[in-house]
Amino acid sequence: MRPRPVRSKSISALYVIAGSISLGLGVLGMFLPLLPTTPLWLLAAACYARGSQRFHHWLIHHPMFGETIRRYQSGEGIPRKARNKTLIILWATLLLSAWWVQHKPWLWILLAAVGVGVTIYLMRLPLAEVDKGS
Repeated sequence: MRPRPVRSKSISALYVIAGSISLGLGVLGMFLPLLPTTPLWLLAAACYARGSQRFHHWLIHHPMFGETIRRYQSGEGIPRKARNKTLIILWATLLLSAWWVQHKPWLWILLAAVGVGVTIYLMRLPLAEVDKGS
């Protein structure tokens, strides 16, 4: 069940602004290893659902990440292939980052903690059944 939009225009505007910031950070998270992409996109969807039906519709029908958001919101989970790609990219960027900050072991611990946390989260998500034609 989707949340009802807020009736106050100023509160709706705040939800749209928060959703847009979250979406922008999620897009940055595609390239920066410490920003969690999918959770930020899910937060954007939740904010848009409260603030603007038009923005919410645009987001959940977006060709790049709309399907993932729709599957997650419906409780279907994520496709195994998407989860595995995410884990590979996550650990590759974390290892690259660890190499880049090789003289700061405390950052290694932080990167490893983020990697383990995100890996546990992703492994616990339900896997969506995907048609062979998709």
